[in-house]
Amino acid sequence: MKSQKNKKNKKQRRPRRAFTDEFRADVVRLCRAGSESIAEVAKRLDLTESAVRGWVKKAEQEALGNDDTAALTTSETEELQRLRRENKTLKMEREILKKAATFFAKESQ
Repeated sequence: MKSQKNKKNKKQRRPRRAFTDEFRADVVRLCRAGSESIAEVAKRLDLTESAVRGWVKKAEQEALGNDDTAALTTSETEELQRLRRENKTLKMEREILKKAATFFAKESQ
């Protein structure tokens, strides 16, 4: 019974949404305009405040070219993630080939 009660009280999770770079830039411009706070802009556009704050912070870092934070641009981050996935796949394939070579070497003896 207790688990059913907890399920009813939990807030429904919103499905993950994707936003274009143009939309993010527009939201950042609204926040920088100064007529509304970040929280107000987020609420009005039905966004999470933490997401909007992150977009504003990232835009500021990119505008300053701030190397101290070692921040990557969106395209660099995407490329890094792609390369890491590819590297992981290649390592797994290499291990499989090593095991296959060992197996066949033992078979031929």
